[in-house]
Amino acid sequence: MADAPANQPPEFAPRDLWADDAALREALAREGAGAFAERVAVYGALAGDVLYALSFDAHRDRPRLRTHDRFGARIDRVEFHPNYHLLMQAAIEHGVAGLSWQEQPAPGAHVARAALSYLHHQVEPGTSCPLTMTHAAIPALRRQPALAEWADKAAAPHYDPSELPIADKPGVTIGMGMTEKQGGSDVRANTTRAVPLEGDDYVLTGHKWFFSAPMSDGFLVLAQAPGGLTCFLLPRRLADGSKNAFTLMRLKDKLGDWSNASSEVEFQGARATRVGEEGRGVATILDMVMLTRLDCMLGSAAEMRMALAHALHHARHRSAFGKLLIDQPLMRNVLADLAIESEAALALSMRVARAVDAAERDPREAALARIGTAIGKYWICKRAPAFVNEAQECLGGAGYVEESILPRLYRQAPLNSIWEGSGNIQCLDVLRALHKEPETAEAFFDALWTGLHPALDVEITRLREWLRAPNEASARTLVERMALALQASVLLQADAAIAPMFVESRLAGAHGLAFGTLRPNDATFEAILARALP
Repeated sequence: MADAPANQPPEFAPRDLWADDAALREALAREGAGAFAERVAVYGALAGDVLYALSFDAHRDRPRLRTHDRFGARIDRVEFHPNYHLLMQAAIEHGVAGLSWQEQPAPGAHVARAALSYLHHQVEPGTSCPLTMTHAAIPALRRQPALAEWADKAAAPHYDPSELPIADKPGVTIGMGMTEKQGGSDVRANTTRAVPLEGDDYVLTGHKWFFSAPMSDGFLVLAQAPGGLTCFLLPRRLADGSKNAFTLMRLKDKLGDWSNASSEVEFQGARATRVGEEGRGVATILDMVMLTRLDCMLGSAAEMRMALAHALHHARHRSAFGKLLIDQPLMRNVLADLAIESEAALALSMRVARAVDAAERDPREAALARIGTAIGKYWICKRAPAFVNEAQECLGGAGYVEESILPRLYRQAPLNSIWEGSGNIQCLDVLRALHKEPETAEAFFDALWTGLHPALDVEITRLREWLRAPNEASARTLVERMALALQASVLLQADAAIAPMFVESRLAGAHGLAFGTLRPNDATFEAILARALP
């Protein structure tokens, strides 16, 4: 047996991602999902062992498009590494896509599903795309009686990748196609046309510039109907088993998200069923946006968590200049700063998950979910790329090679800030909510408790003044401060160990522009690092 390499850390996995994460365990209980702790714990152990191992080949062997079979027939099939299907199967069977709706109306179901998504995304972010879209589509599908079977099977804990009509499948996945090349985020500029047939059925002709997860069973798409922009469900296979009339033009060659396929598509008289009223397509999609934005927050928080865990693991086993990296003062400052940022991202995401969970029961929580998902998506997703890069630096060159998970996380990190509306879109949406839905401002300030810390009290006063006359040019600064205030309040309410240092560094100015610029406090650093990863 070969000797272990000198001064090299042992393998990171297997690890129990639930047992390792005190902040997650506390947040699950704090936000009302303690009854689901056992289910989440099972998935945390699975994710940090089996799923972690599966994820590497799922990314290395990227999806491939087969346009035709050997007889020349058009098939438009995307082929994946077998590990992709194993990852999807595990996630769906454990509720990453459907737990919220399987357990409804049990309080805490959305929070528990958020925790499952957070654990899954840490080890395999690519499959999170179809899982999120499937999860978010279910409420919209449930509002259309003709699509009840689709809603039920999207929520079911069954994964079936076969190309069959829905009647022959125990479970289905849902993709989306909203943007077109001439419009991007401005979906009202879409040109795809929808011609009515009988009942709720239409024929679609046009294109989509981003057609996500093209091997899904059905797709929510936007098209111009006689009554205006409308949402539709477009099945991959028709009821008789035949292929619907659309053509996959190519797969996108993306920066990251390699295990998942994204495509360009042309509709050539494709059959689809209306979802919601004609002309209300944007409103129908907005019902889903709250859920997809929450998953963007959770995904970025998950990437931070996995990057931090690898940095800590490396620093505890790697020596330089005569002592372990973890014992060197400047490295401890960097790692403690990253640990603070990571826990704050999770804390805000789980608080917003509670607001989403209670939205149908409590109008004030619904208002907080409305504005909190835009605030959190802007800030947490904006922080992820710099965070992952800082974690890479902790590993040095070892964090830059593909045998490490860090390059995958770094490629993935920008995605959540772009998907479901980039940073400017989120900030404009916050301004829109404050102007048109004043209850969102009231809910925001209700979530900010005074008397917890002097610096937070000062920040709340400033924000009240600022929100009297917000303007677009400074919207990013406003939303950033709103996010930091929310994070501070959640952490202080929870009496989190990191809370005082978070407030002092993020609100009171005791911090530089880069990570690792905390005021030295070795006793506090020790407690933070011990909590972050056992």
